[in-house]
Amino acid sequence: MIIYHELKGRFLDDVLNDRVAERIHEEFQRSLRRRASPSEVDSWRNSLLYMRAVLEDVSIPADCGVAIEYQLPQSSKRIDVLISGLGPQGREALVIVELKQWSQVESTRKDAIVRTVLGGSLREVSHPSYQAWSYASLLANFNEYVDVARVDLSPCAYLHNLKDGRSVLDARYREHLGRAPVFLSGQALQLRGFLRERLVHGDLSSTLLQVEKSPTRPSKALADSVSAMLAGKPEFVLIDEQKLVYETALELATIAPERGKQVLIVHGGPGTGKSVVAINLLVELTRRRQKTHYVSKNAAPREVYLHKLTGSMRKTSAQALFMGSGSFIDKRADTFDTLIVDEAHRLNAKSGLFRNLGENQIAEIVQAARCGVFFLDESQRVTLQDIGSADEIRHHARAAGAEILELELPSQFRCSGSDGYIAWLDDVLGVRATANASGFEHAFDFRVFDSACELRDAILERNASTANRARLVAGYCWDWRSKKEREAFDITLEQGRFQMRWNLADEGSLWLIGANSVNEVGCIHTCQGLELDYVGVLVGSDLVLRDGAVHTAPEGRSRMDKSIQGWKKLAKENPQAAQRRTDAIIRNTYRTLMTRGMKGCYVHCVDPQLNAYFKSRLLSASL
Repeated sequence: MIIYHELKGRFLDDVLNDRVAERIHEEFQRSLRRRASPSEVDSWRNSLLYMRAVLEDVSIPADCGVAIEYQLPQSSKRIDVLISGLGPQGREALVIVELKQWSQVESTRKDAIVRTVLGGSLREVSHPSYQAWSYASLLANFNEYVDVARVDLSPCAYLHNLKDGRSVLDARYREHLGRAPVFLSGQALQLRGFLRERLVHGDLSSTLLQVEKSPTRPSKALADSVSAMLAGKPEFVLIDEQKLVYETALELATIAPERGKQVLIVHGGPGTGKSVVAINLLVELTRRRQKTHYVSKNAAPREVYLHKLTGSMRKTSAQALFMGSGSFIDKRADTFDTLIVDEAHRLNAKSGLFRNLGENQIAEIVQAARCGVFFLDESQRVTLQDIGSADEIRHHARAAGAEILELELPSQFRCSGSDGYIAWLDDVLGVRATANASGFEHAFDFRVFDSACELRDAILERNASTANRARLVAGYCWDWRSKKEREAFDITLEQGRFQMRWNLADEGSLWLIGANSVNEVGCIHTCQGLELDYVGVLVGSDLVLRDGAVHTAPEGRSRMDKSIQGWKKLAKENPQAAQRRTDAIIRNTYRTLMTRGMKGCYVHCVDPQLNAYFKSRLLSASL
């Protein structure tokens, strides 16, 4: 969707006469059914004056097309400026210009991430070169006209207020700058030259009009590329029931256009291969040129599985196939062929940073896709906001008129394939009483350590012997001080002999596979849905043993933990509901953390009584 569109000559007049911002605002209200904020209008007015100065050159044809705020296919993202024309060889060409009003930028150690001031605070955002290139990639990979007509795409970024470009031009961003150059304050002539080289003749906006009306579907190049990524990766081979779920999902995705909306709910505990099936479905449906995406609430599974597919921690065009669960707020019905929702138990009602957008993520996903596949484990709901349940999915599927099918993945491949271990753990943690209260298969290496230092040292040793496949994780019972004080330690135990920081510093969502992240402590949000060879779990003061029974203590959680945010208010309004919900969240959190390991789980509890209890249960299991 194009919000504003004119030939270059008319665009120059509209900016000069201050008409563009108002036209964009009016179209926002008409097409997107929302009002633009005063700051948005001011930013358009300001940045487009700079863009006008660049385009005010007779060497750039007056009959080139200029589009403002072009909404990308299958996305809520919008391109600031899109200019069309014909290139030196007479081929259709589009130049993508990402406009930034930044006056300050800091580099980071993360791929394609910088820091700048937004909304009065310093925030991490995508590097403008990566942003412009990723928008070009979305067009190339999902707009059929761009794909078939082989339209030349040239992305760039214009930071017209930035005088000191050392950080944004840092050598660590060389790859991204090579794909999409950055032009700074005082470089309007260089940007003008960039445009002149790529837009030799005008096209009367014909390319923009073709792009606007073109259907969206994965390009053949993207489909072939993703299919090749999966080849030869044994961790994605389907086994037994996984194959049944996979083939059933493919069948539903195939019949949905003719038969009507389909919803498949796949139940599966930890390590049953939910994500393996999800990634296989993503690849095959993309190969079949369906509009399909892998969806998850947490960024960590998306980033890690993208890395596993591509073999690189660098951003690639396949990134567009992975979406967050809050991406479907304003999508029209059946925008997508198939949406594959991993970790569906983590879906929320509201979306956005402040949970103030949309109505219900489950309803929005069901509405947006002809076929929805939901992978679910209700025992892994770990925040008060998690609403993902089979009942909730069924409710919204019925409301949308969908046919519903449910399948189960019963076989457990994590924890050395020990279903008995998970049943034993459920009994030990008090999640549910099981028949495996007295033991489990001993192929799985479960140990209890007397100190946090011993636990840390054991994980470091395992990590060295397993090619970076062991990590230390913990319940969120310690404040994240190092978020603001980089040198501060977050978790200090045993008179300072144990000092470590929380994750999320430099590796971000790729913490689980980062080269040095074994020296940090992970949390539920960076490891849920993922697996290791060995996991070390530091049990905080939110889980204790009192009077011979395991109890939860929400007051033991850090005040910075948002997973049970609001529990005190709920406790005043409905004490029983507050106790029931926080109790389930805390027990589910540790159950989830203790089932990340393929080969072993090592534990230390800060509550001495609980540590002794774990040891006694382990001893009875070995008799």
